[in-house]
Amino acid sequence: MSADERKNGEKLPPRRRDAVPEPLTLVIFGASGDLTKRKLIPAVYSLFRQGLQPEKFSVVGFARKPQTDAGFAEAMRRSIELFCARRSSEAAKSGSLAREKTADEPKDLWARFAARLFYHRGEFHEPKDYQSLRERLEGMAKKDGVPGNYIFYLATQPDFFGPIAERLREAGLARSNAQGSPWSRLIIEKPFGHDLASARELNRFLQSAFAEGQVFRIDHYLGKEAVQNILVFRFANSIFEPIWNQKYVDHVQITMSEEIGVEGRGPYYDGMGALRDMIQNHMMNLLCFVAMESPIDVSSRAVRDEKVKVLQSLRAIPRVCAANGVVRAQYAAGTCRGKAVPGYREEPGVAPDSRTETFVAFKADVDNWRWAGVPFYLRTGKRLPRRLTQISIHFKPVPQILFNAGPERPLLPNVLTLRIQPDEGIFLRFQQKAPGMAMDIRPFEMQFGYGAAFGKPPPEAYERLLLDAAFGDSTLFIRNDEVEAAWEYVEPIIEGCSGAGGGPLPSYPAGTWGPKEAEDLIRADGREWAAADGEDEGRL
Repeated sequence: MSADERKNGEKLPPRRRDAVPEPLTLVIFGASGDLTKRKLIPAVYSLFRQGLQPEKFSVVGFARKPQTDAGFAEAMRRSIELFCARRSSEAAKSGSLAREKTADEPKDLWARFAARLFYHRGEFHEPKDYQSLRERLEGMAKKDGVPGNYIFYLATQPDFFGPIAERLREAGLARSNAQGSPWSRLIIEKPFGHDLASARELNRFLQSAFAEGQVFRIDHYLGKEAVQNILVFRFANSIFEPIWNQKYVDHVQITMSEEIGVEGRGPYYDGMGALRDMIQNHMMNLLCFVAMESPIDVSSRAVRDEKVKVLQSLRAIPRVCAANGVVRAQYAAGTCRGKAVPGYREEPGVAPDSRTETFVAFKADVDNWRWAGVPFYLRTGKRLPRRLTQISIHFKPVPQILFNAGPERPLLPNVLTLRIQPDEGIFLRFQQKAPGMAMDIRPFEMQFGYGAAFGKPPPEAYERLLLDAAFGDSTLFIRNDEVEAAWEYVEPIIEGCSGAGGGPLPSYPAGTWGPKEAEDLIRADGREWAAADGEDEGRL
């Protein structure tokens, strides 16, 4: 059994805060792309600044563009400076302390980091370029006197995932990871297939080159501190878990709203839509963390087993029901932050008669003992008024006796909100008597914010996930059966909606909270969408 196969699913010993992984080389395929510049290299540099990289590590960028090592390092320096400036600005706006350079930070820090950056030009389909890559990696390992441990990060278009994995296997870089021998791991970005059939085909392709324990399917939402905290919040506090069930919870809402439109990705997005781009992965993962049972331990196998059980418990939405019960819409021209923006069909690369949804809202049911009868309302959209991801647990109202009776009632129910982004935190709404002679009952909110509590912003998601992959900890990554279970639930919805006539989708002006049909969906059950800070009840 390989080292990663043994680790995959086993409970790894707790890591110290200052733990450092083994010497390794990170090879980024698609090194000239946006993901590498905006997220991956800044995350690697941040880990280096914090002393969380091994003493001997290297980063090799692999792409088609001709480039020198020095040119690649200079391009990454500019990206890091831009990324750090944006992060500092965001942290200041949220009231948390940004991670700035300190006086005691070594002046040669960048020079030492840049010396570990290399570039290798190659074609993704060309076998000889992988042979030359292997020769270079082996030469670097020999020079440093370290075992050749490799992480291959596929920051490319999904069409290249399978071919790159196959070329790595042919070049002898997809090692079996026998105990005591150098290891290799593969990280791939979503989307994990375009539908169930393609997801299964991709899994078979990857597993023909790498063992499942070597494959790390990354969903950056799982690297967010507030998502990881859901398990701690639920299972490390005895006051919440006893009421986290159908006896006390009326319904759950999960909202992911974006201010941005398709941002120049018109051709790509028009082939995806919100159901594939957000529901099948990000929102299914959030639903699983909220609804899952307590795992037997914190091993990757135990945690991911419970997530799969939730996906398997989701009540199937028949195709004919999806056509009528799922709200899909497109943003029309409107105003965002005082700036006029075009409608979706007017975006570059989008078909003028497109029926691809930029907004989705629907009701999901988890048919198990804990959640029977508790609806989960999911909503996501582009060109909404603000960027927001949150989970709201709405508890059942108290009986209409005592304080919940009378002409000015009913009282607003208790709501527990888990804010994932921005301004990560937890908010609890409860009732209190206002000071005075009368029995004046008003709702108040208790707040916990990460920035205010800890004096610094949470780490970037990619920092945590890259570090976990270096340690071989797959807890926050997606397993093959998770991918397929999510597609088994979402695919009939997509097919049902796609077959619902050829007319235009409902529209909503950019800068608003979505179409009227989304309000009608939840109001038909006598409920309202949760409010965001500063918004009236019934809004996001």
